[in-house]
Amino acid sequence: MKNEARHLHLHLVSDATGETLITVARAASAQYPSVAVVEHLHSMTRAPKQVERILADIEREPGIVLFTLVDRAIADPLELGCREIAVPCFSVLGPVLQLFQSYLGASSEGRAGAQHALDGEYFRRIEALTFAMMHDDGQLPEELDLAEVVILGVSRTSKTPTSIYLANRGVRAANIPIVPGVALPVQLAEAKRPLIVGLIATPDRIVQMRENRLLAFSQVPGGDVYVDRAAVANEVAATRKICARNGWPVIDVTRRSIEETATAILALRRGEQNRIREALGP
Repeated sequence: MKNEARHLHLHLVSDATGETLITVARAASAQYPSVAVVEHLHSMTRAPKQVERILADIEREPGIVLFTLVDRAIADPLELGCREIAVPCFSVLGPVLQLFQSYLGASSEGRAGAQHALDGEYFRRIEALTFAMMHDDGQLPEELDLAEVVILGVSRTSKTPTSIYLANRGVRAANIPIVPGVALPVQLAEAKRPLIVGLIATPDRIVQMRENRLLAFSQVPGGDVYVDRAAVANEVAATRKICARNGWPVIDVTRRSIEETATAILALRRGEQNRIREALGP
């Protein structure tokens, strides 16, 4: 890819949903902010006839081709076709599978979409997602002790998307808003099971997010206390005090993505579980 290029067609060919490819592709393309990446997702590719259509699309809008095809009967025609039209084609899973094969001394089974099997882990994620939706924004406080994580925070600190991301990792998460003048549910202090975490951000960041929300609903930000910087600063300070008083950890999400915030929470949860195991002994 030449330095002067400003756009890139990225063809992602997967025999399943393409989530793995999207994650890898976006992690790589994020290193080239000056390049406008156009993603073409070709998911559930499991037949040779599909490859023919994909190659036609690639030839029409050539670029880089990344794939996660474990069936060589599908991958080989794709690689051959890409060579014929002179576009780069790379197997994202190939080097990893070769490493596994070398270390284990056994070939992979070549099962398409094996990571999406309807196993116990899959149903755990579905159950966790249902839990997060039912316990969003302070709903069903009487069931807080059923949660594995409870997230606290003022408006616009990404409580809901973080809860949903955790659910996708199989963790039951509830979230509760911290609202000036509104007491937290009494069940929170009684909850023994969940890790309770407070989310904060800089007042400037929260104000910006709230103003964007108001604009999205065709409301003009003005003197409302909701977007008043001093009032927001007090909300953040109150969150810090509440968490400090109860010994709850606080995460500043100002410069964190949802994924980074969730990862930090998972690390805290692992640490908490390890401390409990150490206290209980063997």
